[in-house]
Amino acid sequence: MAVSAVSPTDNSAAAALAGAASSSSDQEQRFLKLLVTQLNNQDPLNPMDNAALTSQLAQMSTVSGIEKMNTTLQSMVSQSGSSQTLQAASLIGHTVLTPGSAVALKGGAATSFGLDMQGAADTVKVTITDAAGNTVRTIDVGALPQGTKTLSWDGKNDTGTAMADGPYKISVAAAVSGNAVAANTLTYSQVASVAQTASGVTLNLGAAGTAALSDVKQFL
Repeated sequence: MAVSAVSPTDNSAAAALAGAASSSSDQEQRFLKLLVTQLNNQDPLNPMDNAALTSQLAQMSTVSGIEKMNTTLQSMVSQSGSSQTLQAASLIGHTVLTPGSAVALKGGAATSFGLDMQGAADTVKVTITDAAGNTVRTIDVGALPQGTKTLSWDGKNDTGTAMADGPYKISVAAAVSGNAVAANTLTYSQVASVAQTASGVTLNLGAAGTAALSDVKQFL
């Protein structure tokens, strides 16, 4: 089942909003002090006219409004982060398809993987190499449209001999009319846990490392 990419919460945005709110508060305090000083020291024979006073009060109101808006935005950013964490928590125990090149062959069973095509291609070839970097299988996929495509390797080399269990790597080369097309390999991993980090929600995929929630292309 495909899931739409979710942009991770940018904690730097929350920090920026907090800083903006603090700066706005400081400016308001300085403004009030300046206004009070100006009123206390005005010329009794030539007092500040109503238009000038109204203008300065309007400026103060604007500063206060900006501060309240920043506080509201900061709250929205925080709530968005919590929502994404809860969404990611529901993936624990599920298998997800994320960017990666490492696949493991176990018991000679077919190994599934995926391709993320950045554009349509008329020729797509997948190369599978062993731990020593030797090519064991080349799969001619043919033409593929833009998007995500799920494939599988039957665990055999180019001569049809079953390969030994262990770690392997996949790579892809795609082209259209002889011009290279960007394409990335995707692998399946099980989500062990989730965490909220400075860069957003991160999925712990065990031996496969980590991945951002926005990197998930499918989950099972």
